Amino acid sequence: MIQEIFPHRFDNHYLADNEIREKDYILHYNGNSLLLKTNGNEFEIPQRKDFPEINNQTESTFLFTLNDTSCFLVWDDLKESNSLFVYREINFFRTISQHEIAWISVVGFHLRNWYTEHKFCGKCGARTISKNDERAMVCPECHTLFFPKISPAIIVAIICKDKILLARNTNFRGGWFSLIAGYVEVGETLEETVRREVKEEIGIDIKNIRYYKSQPWPLSESIMVGFIAEADDNQTIIIDNKEIVEAKWFTRGNLPDHSSTISIAGELIEKFEKGEL
Repeated sequence: MIQEIFPHRFDNHYLADNEIREKDYILHYNGNSLLLKTNGNEFEIPQRKDFPEINNQTESTFLFTLNDTSCFLVWDDLKESNSLFVYREINFFRTISQHEIAWISVVGFHLRNWYTEHKFCGKCGARTISKNDERAMVCPECHTLFFPKISPAIIVAIICKDKILLARNTNFRGGWFSLIAGYVEVGETLEETVRREVKEEIGIDIKNIRYYKSQPWPLSESIMVGFIAEADDNQTIIIDNKEIVEAKWFTRGNLPDHSSTISIAGELIEKFEKGEL
């Protein structure tokens, strides 16, 4: 999955570090795009030494480390001095072979959006400041703390004997299917969310719900909690026609285009295809 970048090492331990060193990595976003160095099909995260204009006055935020090298979010405009620099839309992570670059790109994107959305206190309107000892924004007026937003969501592989139930979301390209997923509501257990989302989106009942594993998914600011469940295939599928436009059972030898193994959905579908579910 996308966060599995061994032998590279990702550490999100927060450091109140404002000094950017020559070899530190620079993450600079323009809308939904990230600035990268490129050499054909290979990419690099730019370093401080690539930008002479970065100095002690440059507005920046420490994010995390990759292979013990600090990664900084730079807010000021940067001058891309030559054709080696290129902006890539954040969804490039789905196809790039350098998984460590994909991972820090999307985690940085998550944090960039959170910092942008919490420049001001939602309680009193004062401008917030960074807390020194942890990753949080604090209001100097009313002392309200704001931590990075992480929304819990479930995703479930529904199995019946040698078949898996896949669905096509309204946002998917034609012919592309995935698993049923959805956000946890206030007051719900994760298992209750699984049952509700399946019933709401495709109208069937499930049983024998069991936990699989979880995965951080920074693009939707989520933690995806994976489950496996069973269902009887004689139930009538009733799609909601809001989020889901098609849903049906597939056998192992007849799977449609679907999520890749960078996601928990893709991993579950692949395990089903191999007969491991």
